[in-house]
Amino acid sequence: MIDARLRRYVEEEILPRYDKHDAAHRRDHALTVIEQSLALSKQFDVDENMVYAIAAYHDTGLEFGREHHHTESKRIVLEDERLREWFSEEQIATMGDAVEDHRASSKQPPRTIYGRIVAEADRIIVPKSIIRRTIQYTLANHPHLNREEGYERMVEHLNEKYNYGGYLRLWIEESANGKRLEELRQLIADKEALRTLYDSIYTEETASKHLCNN
Repeated sequence: MIDARLRRYVEEEILPRYDKHDAAHRRDHALTVIEQSLALSKQFDVDENMVYAIAAYHDTGLEFGREHHHTESKRIVLEDERLREWFSEEQIATMGDAVEDHRASSKQPPRTIYGRIVAEADRIIVPKSIIRRTIQYTLANHPHLNREEGYERMVEHLNEKYNYGGYLRLWIEESANGKRLEELRQLIADKEALRTLYDSIYTEETASKHLCNN
């Protein structure tokens, strides 16, 4: 059971920080990673409150830019004095390492089981959701790209990260991500299906963005 005071602090002070992020990394993303992390944690002898806090803080550093967001997220954890109401210095150090280690492009495995849990939870390998989040990220961070250029960027990203030989690594064999990753790879290989899905979601996202701007 998550400490009620910790949950209230996270909901009132930490999750609102995600509201300023790009559409692919807003509060709904944080809540999904929290849910996935807590579900995965049931397989291990870990502190549930630590798992909860790590997931809640894992992308807070995005407000300082994408490139170093994992190290900025760690800094936010280590500097948050309120966390010392619930955790020891040793626990906070472990949490900081876990937050830093969650990044998908990291070439080294997470240092602790806490890092493995949040890294695995952050993968969220649901093909349609990954396509949508990639489009959202491109629209927010590369608005100069047109539909075709956005599609080319998406394909490049999918191959670089998720396809065979890509940099994504899964750290918990018991998770469902392995099967989902194979489904995504099959979609990447099916150029016609991938393009159809891209066009459908791109139209939805640009229409939604247009409505928000009017």
